[in-house]
Amino acid sequence: MQNFTFHNAVRVHFGKNEVTKLADEIPADAHLLITYGGGSVKKTGLLDRVKAAVKTPHVTEFGGIEANPHYETLIKAIEICKKEKIDFILAVGGGSVIDASKLIAAGAKYAGDPWEIMTSHGSVVKDALPIGTVLTIAATGSEMNNGAVITKAETNDKLFFRSPKVLPRFSILDPEVTFTLPPHQTANGVIDAFVHTLEQYATYPADAKIQDRLAEGLLNTLKEEGPKVLVNPQDYTARANIMWGATLALNGLLEAGVPTDWATHMIGHELTALYGMDHGQTLAVVMIALWKHQFEEKKAKLAQYGRRVWDVTAENDDEAAKEAIAATEKFFNQMGIKTHLKDYDLGEEIIPEVQEKLKAHGMIALGEHEKITPKEAGEILQLAL
Repeated sequence: MQNFTFHNAVRVHFGKNEVTKLADEIPADAHLLITYGGGSVKKTGLLDRVKAAVKTPHVTEFGGIEANPHYETLIKAIEICKKEKIDFILAVGGGSVIDASKLIAAGAKYAGDPWEIMTSHGSVVKDALPIGTVLTIAATGSEMNNGAVITKAETNDKLFFRSPKVLPRFSILDPEVTFTLPPHQTANGVIDAFVHTLEQYATYPADAKIQDRLAEGLLNTLKEEGPKVLVNPQDYTARANIMWGATLALNGLLEAGVPTDWATHMIGHELTALYGMDHGQTLAVVMIALWKHQFEEKKAKLAQYGRRVWDVTAENDDEAAKEAIAATEKFFNQMGIKTHLKDYDLGEEIIPEVQEKLKAHGMIALGEHEKITPKEAGEILQLAL
């Protein structure tokens, strides 16, 4: 294992009707901003439950946050925070709403152009408003980490930032809230959590047996429970296991002491920003192609993954790794997520534009070995056609 430091102090309230814990978590005199997305929290009655649970009379709402939150939208919320003297933010939604709330929280305390928070990847953040979350989609793990991904729609730039200042104070995870999700959102969420785990696992052996077994446990759970909720959306046990799995997949625990990749995510971000693909779709497309391109570097861990997660019996690592890739692609398809660019009406004409964006964003040495340059990214996308 490698040296590491692990910090995470998010209070998690997990289970049915835990929204009532808001009364204990948010001060009764807080000037609260409730953030949410397209309005499903209103249709399901969750927003009303949230407002009934909080004790403060000082509540401002900010809705309309996009599935890939736009900086242009969030600037308006930052202005509201300053004008209304907001001192607490409650994100009611999935990863996009939570990510958006992190930038709002940091931007409200930042004197300069808030986009500098993104271009500096969070290094300029010195303070932020406190955040709590009520999770509605099991996917990104943003409810228990300090990262966020934001898109500047005007320029098609999708960037990430991290800061300990925006780590949520608490998160409420009620699996029942996810019962009403459309199938494609459920599927995207499972794929997101699955790939988060793989980005921290499918690299090279690091003698990190505990981290490997933790990752394998999450992968096995997600592959078993994911298809169940597509058949029965109200399977509480499956929903609960998926929700907790997605949270643990990106709360910092898995990456402690091991090499990580994240090239799939960085290339995928450009596909979303430029062509509007769902985040989960980009991950399914890029990861399979990336594994084929980086086969020799990843072969040992892919073979281990195949044997421990997909019950591959091949003794030869080459065959075991190939079977693991095939099993993963089959699983993505089983969840309803296609794995080729052509499935999204995209062809090789997109490759130069993606490469240019990677260069512009400084993504020129990706992967666990930092050897995936824009040239290699182009080759990966060629394999993804």
